[in-house]
Amino acid sequence: MKERGNVLRILEETKKALRNNDAVKLKEMSNRTIHTASIDQDLNSVAVAVIVYSLSKIIEREDYKKYPGWSEFHKLIVDSIDKAIAAVSKGDDKELREQFGLIRKAIGKLSGKLKIYIQDVFRRASINKASRIYEHGISMERTASLLGITMFELSEYAGKTGISDVPLGKTLGVKKRIKLAMEIFE
Repeated sequence: MKERGNVLRILEETKKALRNNDAVKLKEMSNRTIHTASIDQDLNSVAVAVIVYSLSKIIEREDYKKYPGWSEFHKLIVDSIDKAIAAVSKGDDKELREQFGLIRKAIGKLSGKLKIYIQDVFRRASINKASRIYEHGISMERTASLLGITMFELSEYAGKTGISDVPLGKTLGVKKRIKLAMEIFE
């Protein structure tokens, strides 16, 4: 993992934000991580961004806490974050991925509506973060592959958000590129 220090800092701040039920802080950390993930295309950074964003969406919904299984789910999340912090500190990428897997498996242990809601949150978080990576200029195919979603899901979401309409995402025409190249070499 290229950005070990950044991932460690994000996970430590995630732990604090979870304890404080601070969904805004979690979203902020996810956004910082997605920038790094876009540059490095590091799967661990991508996973951190998706998980932290998902947790922000889950924490902001107070009604989730009323469902059976919530306290066990929350405890497992906090324990996995603790173990993920230890794994990053030791440089153990395999253990880090295992902890992320445990968080996703915890969803499978939930029952009823809470399980469906949280599964949906993780799916939507993956699509949302994919759109942010795509916005950074990574190809749609590569982005969809990194996040485990389909290109159709990504293109549908990106089309709704207007990401493809951002002028920075468009390339210069041939004449403008040639003019720019000529100016550079003058």
